[in-house]
Amino acid sequence: MKLSLLAPLIATAAFVSFVPVRAGEAKGAAWLDNYEKALAQAKAENKNVLLDFTGSDWCGWCIKMVDESLSKPEFTEYAAKNLVLVEVDFPNKKQLSEETKKQNKELKEKFKAQGYPTFVLVDKDGKELGKQVGYVKGGPSAFIAKLESFKK
Repeated sequence: MKLSLLAPLIATAAFVSFVPVRAGEAKGAAWLDNYEKALAQAKAENKNVLLDFTGSDWCGWCIKMVDESLSKPEFTEYAAKNLVLVEVDFPNKKQLSEETKKQNKELKEKFKAQGYPTFVLVDKDGKELGKQVGYVKGGPSAFIAKLESFKK
């Protein structure tokens, strides 16, 4: 194949590799961005809700948590059976709707999330079961153990 014929393919491949992936997709699980919808789903499925307060596009510890735990099959399989996931994002570059920004600010105040990442586990009625501030070392098994400890 001539180089002139390959140029458009190369340009397209280069562009596609730089298109950002939504945080929920990067985490390997279905992450919602609407707390009320998450609570309704949790009630319907009899699950708890995990809130992830994050700076998805700038917080190094948040990104590390995604890479080392939240995107791993062990966590995504656990989450699918036990949790409704909500990303409460405070990005620098990614644009959020005004409604989502307002909701996230209110959730940050309600659950007193002061650092990133902060994880808050709530029951299907929105009652806080436990909070983890900061990165959790040890991969998905350590993070799952932390979440399970909140239920006791």
